[in-house]
This record gives sequence, structure tokens and C-alpha cells, in this order.
Amino acid sequence: MSDRLWMVVPAAGQGRRMGADRPKQYLEIEGRPVLAHTLKRLHAAYPEARLVLCLDADDRFFDPRFVPFEHWQRVDGGRERVDSVQNALNAIDAEDDDLVIVHDVARPCVSVEDLRALVDNARIHPGGALLAMPVADTMKRETEAGRSAHTEPRDGLWHALTPQGFRFALLKRALIHAQELGMAVTDEASAIEAQGLSPKLVSARRDNLKITHPDDLALAAAILSLQAGNSKE
Repeated sequence: MSDRLWMVVPAAGQGRRMGADRPKQYLEIEGRPVLAHTLKRLHAAYPEARLVLCLDADDRFFDPRFVPFEHWQRVDGGRERVDSVQNALNAIDAEDDDLVIVHDVARPCVSVEDLRALVDNARIHPGGALLAMPVADTMKRETEAGRSAHTEPRDGLWHALTPQGFRFALLKRALIHAQELGMAVTDEASAIEAQGLSPKLVSARRDNLKITHPDDLALAAAILSLQAGNSKE
């Protein structure tokens, strides 16, 4: 079985909810863009991986110096995240059993330990694996009027995170099948599930923040600073 590892990072989004003058992956934390922090963290866990970076064709903010990987390539991103991932899979010279890890560019705080645990699990489980965390809060079902209709049982519910990892042939086949079904693919695991497989849920740290709103930048900066301090102890 092949031992090659590919890191696919969709980074073509515009991040309009941030209300900024540039996509959120180029907003800065401690003088460096979010994208650079995310790639640095991925490289710390797996420097030998091959990076596939999905960028908007007209991206004017990207600088190759943001990329720490020796082996990497740029591909055009698509209209949706799933389109970017499909473009990446179509662009790489991968073997069927190569492992493909997909990670949100807006998650710079993922820990090296979680990254390694995800890859270890994705390598041994036929349906791949994803980082996730059990739901801790009480869950409410909303009415059309924006009121609380009832409380949903939270037993067995998990928040899906990234990275998510699957064998190349399986992921490519699953995404094509989902497209044929007209599925809304919000993450790779949902396409795998539609194939009748059950990806392994790998319990992750709760500081794997996804930067979505303006105040998330300050929170991400605090998390990264705390993580850096802990690593020196």
C-alpha cells in the first residue's frame, strides 16, 4: 500500500462575512496571514507531505513565501469548496491508495498532535477519518419564526472539524457520486457516508477554531500564543 500523503487546502473563498478588504485567509495574526499560520502548522506535523493549494485564479494576495512545503502545487479553486477539492484531485498524480488530507485554510490552530492522530486513523480505517468533537451544549430545533421548538438529544452528536482524510480513489469516487446525486457536500465525510461507509470520528481539541467572524481573529491569536507558550514548557 502506498505511503504517500497529500495535503489539500481549499483557499479560494472570499470570506465576505468578515467585511474586510481581502479574503479571510489573508487577514493577519501577529503580522502573518492566516494562510501562512495554517500551512506552518500542517508542515510541522508532516513536512514530507505534498501540498495542493487551491486558490482563486485572480488571487492577488498570495505570496509563494507563505508555503513551507518542499513539494507543493497551486491549482485553481472552484465556486464551492467541493469544487476546489475535486480540482485538486484531478490535478495530482496520485495512486489509488495514497492518503489525501483536506483541511480548512481558516483553521490555523489545529494541533500537531491532532493532525498526527487523524492521519494515523485515516490510514487504518477503510472509510477514512475526520477530526471531530462531541457536542457539549444543549441543542435546540428552531421554528420558522426563529423560536425554540424543542430540545434535540445530543447523545451521539459530534461537531465535524478538519482535517478529514481518505484514500485517493475512495474520495474521488465519492465526490463524483455525490455530484451525480445532486448532494450538497458540506464536508468530505458526507460524501463518504453516501457511499455506505462510516468514517472514524477522531476526538479533537476544542481550540481547533474556524475563523469565520471578525472577532475570531483575536481569539485565534490568543489560542496560537497559548499553544506556543505551552510548547516551550
